[in-house]
Amino acid sequence: MSKNELLQLVEDSVPVKEFPNFKAGDTVTVTYKIREGSKERLQKFSGVVLQRVGSGPTATFTVRKISGNIGVERIFPISSPFIEEIVINKVGVVRRARIFYFRNLRGKKARIKEKRV
Repeated sequence: MSKNELLQLVEDSVPVKEFPNFKAGDTVTVTYKIREGSKERLQKFSGVVLQRVGSGPTATFTVRKISGNIGVERIFPISSPFIEEIVINKVGVVRRARIFYFRNLRGKKARIKEKRV
């Protein structure tokens, strides 16, 4: 099986939900399901999108937030069945597709300019 056939097989077999278009620099809230034993609950993870990688059902995105003075990053697959919804809170203006420099910024320097409507 060639690489193209394998990618086509993955794209056909994985259903992808429709989410709003977002990019690096946007502040989003991702609501996802957590399984604890036999129970399920919804949890929200709100932060700044650092990057989007890939395309189609194999795409992922990284979200970073500060929790208790510690930076927390989480990588979400876009086609994960556990993602319930993605809400865009702010549309940020950044000049790069991957804003890893954001990891080193603290306080006021860690602000991202908001897009004017």
